[in-house]
Amino acid sequence: MTEPLVVPPLPDRRAGTWRRGRVVAAFAVLTALLLLAHPLVPNWAGNLGSLLETFLPWTGLLLLPLLAAALMRRSALALVSLLLPALVWGGFFGGRLFDKRAAGGDFTIVSHNVNDENPDPVGTARALAASGAQVIALEELKKSEVPKYEDALAAGYPHHSVQGTVGVWSTFPLHDTRPVAIMPWTRALRTTVDTPAGPVAVFVAHLPSVRVRIDAGFTANGRDAAAGLLVDALDAEPAPRTVLVGDFNGTADDRALASITARLRAAQDDAGDGFGFSWPASLPLARIDQIFVSGVRPVAAWTLPATGSDHLPVAATLAL
Repeated sequence: MTEPLVVPPLPDRRAGTWRRGRVVAAFAVLTALLLLAHPLVPNWAGNLGSLLETFLPWTGLLLLPLLAAALMRRSALALVSLLLPALVWGGFFGGRLFDKRAAGGDFTIVSHNVNDENPDPVGTARALAASGAQVIALEELKKSEVPKYEDALAAGYPHHSVQGTVGVWSTFPLHDTRPVAIMPWTRALRTTVDTPAGPVAVFVAHLPSVRVRIDAGFTANGRDAAAGLLVDALDAEPAPRTVLVGDFNGTADDRALASITARLRAAQDDAGDGFGFSWPASLPLARIDQIFVSGVRPVAAWTLPATGSDHLPVAATLAL
């Protein structure tokens, strides 16, 4: 008797799409975990945690090669797994993709690291004045170039003070201006701006630079120590309305500035246009130039066009 012919079942292609792409799915989960657990990345090894947090928004780019691999593998498992890091990234940074600027406000301030090697101080000063800001704060002023900034801004900003390598120019009167000791030499100041709506305490700071070195990692100890001294000055400030601007050599996501962001809000986060990256000016990758506020409401925050500096100027309009 002839045995019946047994035809093997056809492979279930739909089931295969859920078996393929396990490696891609694993990397997707790891990316999500990296975002969620970035505060746990230690700083004892070359300040690796701070380095990651400086460029944290760019972790979203990790999804692009993973998406390409998932599509090439035709893997439903990998595609669904990519939703996890995408949702986590969106929870952290999705709000920064939109323009949250609004009309109104009665106090505009501009902050700019002008670069001590700026080839055009006069042009830089005029560009900042053209913004219409009532207060202009400058960092990394070279002593020999200060008169050029003073002359270019004199007509529109009759009140000003330079303390070490930082300065402030204002259309409103200034008083109680003094240096703030965050380093052995002066790179920070505090002043009171007498606006028609009342006094505002303005701090201008330039924290020490950081470097990425193969032998030492992310060298940020000087910056971190200066940030601590700056917080001490903020805690001693009695004014109910405070604005802190400058070059912090760190982003608002960096744990090194957590003591500042716990006390003041970043205007860019509340009322900014996109991410507002400010450095380097030729291809901005991080917002290390900040405007922090307390006791006032940010209405709009943005970056200004490039000048002769390696930083972009940052600006914010505030409701007092």
